[in-house]
Amino acid sequence: MKIMGIAASDGISIKKVFKLENITFDISKDNVTDTEKEMAKFTDALKISTEEIKVIKEKTLVNLDEEHAMIFEAHIQIVNDPEIMNQVKDLVKYQKYNVVHAYDTVTESFAMIFESMDNAYMNERAADVRDVKKRVIAHMLGVSLNDPNDINEEVIVVADDLSPSDTAQLDRKYVKGFVTNIGGRTSHSAIMARSLEIPAVVGTKDILKTVNNGDELILNGLDGYVIINPSDSEKEEHLAILKEYNEKIKIWSAFVGKETISKDGYKVELAANIGSPEDVKGALEFGAEGIGLYRTEFLYMNNDDFPTEDEQYIAYKLVLEKMKDKKVVIRTLDIGGDKHLDYLPMDEELNPFLGHRALRLCLENTSLFKTQIRALLRASIHGDLHIMFPMVATL
Repeated sequence: MKIMGIAASDGISIKKVFKLENITFDISKDNVTDTEKEMAKFTDALKISTEEIKVIKEKTLVNLDEEHAMIFEAHIQIVNDPEIMNQVKDLVKYQKYNVVHAYDTVTESFAMIFESMDNAYMNERAADVRDVKKRVIAHMLGVSLNDPNDINEEVIVVADDLSPSDTAQLDRKYVKGFVTNIGGRTSHSAIMARSLEIPAVVGTKDILKTVNNGDELILNGLDGYVIINPSDSEKEEHLAILKEYNEKIKIWSAFVGKETISKDGYKVELAANIGSPEDVKGALEFGAEGIGLYRTEFLYMNNDDFPTEDEQYIAYKLVLEKMKDKKVVIRTLDIGGDKHLDYLPMDEELNPFLGHRALRLCLENTSLFKTQIRALLRASIHGDLHIMFPMVATL
């Protein structure tokens, strides 16, 4: 049986199914009288959830990189979001909701707001809110979460959706692919699958209902489909496709370090995008001729306050020295849209992606901007530094 979906991460895998099913909570709507007890339960759950997510963030930092780890920094912010906390508190205090029902109501309303936006990236953020909601409610109810760390043999994980925290905990030693009912190429799980080099197919609609634990599955992440309990001939066919794919990778790897020139002699610069100095290692391993974009916002997002001139100088210097004489394009602070700083209050906007952000924000905060420019200019003696200014709209 063949089921079509969306090719989210390249590769072919033939393994048995491991179903990672969502936990369903029995959330009562009973009213309460002891509101202080309810809020204490809520506070404890938020604290435990925050600590758990910090551990996942550190694991992601080790296994992937700083940019992917920042997904979980966003989750920590969702856990401790004052607007969510205040709305929950009001429902418990004035409406006498039990705290689980209150939290479920508030967070689901936030998730639905993201889903209603006319923007694919923002739609996917609903999954982040629900991922956090599931964790916090599980702790309030004393329920154990379905843990990907329980997997101890080679499998293809099948789920309704894989939350970012689920995906971050997948062990490449055992997980050889995943398939989901929902999701798209811009979802965090798909992005992280590509970084982990795990084949993935998403958006199959009802794969979770169709397969059972132990079923054999062919996962084709190149063309976006799965075959349940395939025949010997289908397995042989896909093993041949896998062999051809692996041979292509070997051929492509032979081009690492060579000039990128078209048949008619046109040279193309092959550059890498990075979010931290640590990312330079991978860029060089794959033969990057330069850094096409260094996103400096992660320097700010990983700090409790604005990074100092010296902190920034050291980060830029490290990248330039590692790249030696190769071109490095460093983008000035691009905060706004979906990227926020706890220590930089910003007004809400109907369309923050095209609003008060990036260069517009920097030109209004000249002391902040000058600090970064000074750090960049100081670092420029260590390599071929170019500066990019984001969101330039007019001359």
